[in-house]
Amino acid sequence: MAARIAAAQVRWEHQLARPNQLPPDGDWVIWMIRAGRGFGKTRIGAETLAKWAIRNPNTRWAVIAPTFGDARDTCVEGESGLLNIVHRYGMLKPRNGWNRSTGEMRLINGSRIKCFSGDEPDRLRGPQHHGAWVDELAAFKYPDAFDQLQFGLRLGEHPRTIITTTPRPKPFIRALLNRRDGSLVVTNGSTFDNADNLAPSALAELMARYDGTRLGRQELYGELLEDVEGALWTLQLIEQNRLPEVPQLVRTVVAVDPSVTDTGDETGIIVAGRDSKQHGYVIADYSVRGTPDRWARRVIDAYDEHQADSIVVEVNQGGQMISQVLRTIRPNLPIREVRATKGKQVRAEPISALYEQGRIHHIGVFEELEEQLTTWTPDAPKSPDRLDALVWAFTELIQHSGALSYLQAIAKICSCGYPNKQTNTVCESCRLPLAA
Repeated sequence: MAARIAAAQVRWEHQLARPNQLPPDGDWVIWMIRAGRGFGKTRIGAETLAKWAIRNPNTRWAVIAPTFGDARDTCVEGESGLLNIVHRYGMLKPRNGWNRSTGEMRLINGSRIKCFSGDEPDRLRGPQHHGAWVDELAAFKYPDAFDQLQFGLRLGEHPRTIITTTPRPKPFIRALLNRRDGSLVVTNGSTFDNADNLAPSALAELMARYDGTRLGRQELYGELLEDVEGALWTLQLIEQNRLPEVPQLVRTVVAVDPSVTDTGDETGIIVAGRDSKQHGYVIADYSVRGTPDRWARRVIDAYDEHQADSIVVEVNQGGQMISQVLRTIRPNLPIREVRATKGKQVRAEPISALYEQGRIHHIGVFEELEEQLTTWTPDAPKSPDRLDALVWAFTELIQHSGALSYLQAIAKICSCGYPNKQTNTVCESCRLPLAA
């Protein structure tokens, strides 16, 4: 058995792993692998945790991912997951070695590995562990899950944590990266570091779609992005109001920002809702590139799936075609046509203000939509289709509720439509004098 374990470790450490996939030297407490998708983060986490559990008999280890399904299906049962690694070592207990319903793995040396969900921080309050693997920490909805894990790492002489994640500029990620006490070491890497093990066609598609974009810098190159000066939204603004579930809604709409060119632009399709407390919710993003028939069917699918009460369609620049195409497929669709009479920034600023007031929430994560929200500035050459659809959705929901009167009550609304602070004497947007 000892020879098999040694051979398995030699194969990984000296034949398969790249240097940046091996634990760094030093007396660190947390090793964060901050890298793009496809870098090999899952393999690093599985190999490292398996080695710790095998070298230390009768120990307890945790695997935490954004959901229990992620921990089980990817971190344990995935192609690069713990199950395959532990099998290679010959260390899985013959009977009841892996219980997928409870997410617990037992090794023949008495060590145990248990899966947890980042969605359930309270489940981490009681258990104690010698160490842990945290996968995709930046995708956790509740930072408290990581804190509760750390409180439970109190077994053994030197508990350690390995974090494998594609970075997002969340406050708790920044707080970790700002540590200067030597407890944290960071390994950076990109998707292309692992190009030899990825399908060339997949790499080519990723490059064609995302290379040169901010989203590509984050998801492919593992960069932690900063806010864009002049953008109306910041990721922190979105993060602080993000929610896991949709509440009871009084209205739901599907908003459509049409592509009217032949350059392959997307048609923005956003599902949004409003509750009885005048809070808005981004529920889904159905945006798509393709033929009129394709995006029209996506709109109708969104309308049906979310039981919307209307479809909001922008009709500037030939957008009337949207209504015609939709009604060709389903004649009696309730469509509300809207026309832009003000500039994009002027339309967007009141909606951004609602975010600042904590009145609009994203249900889950919408990477490409949030990329547009946090990077678009008025001087940008490209029209942000998803952002436009979102603005139309909440403009419709606000104008037909008490939310607009609420906004007017707390702000000085300029003739350009921008909601200023009550103390302002000059409009922050157009710089014209405001009424007393």
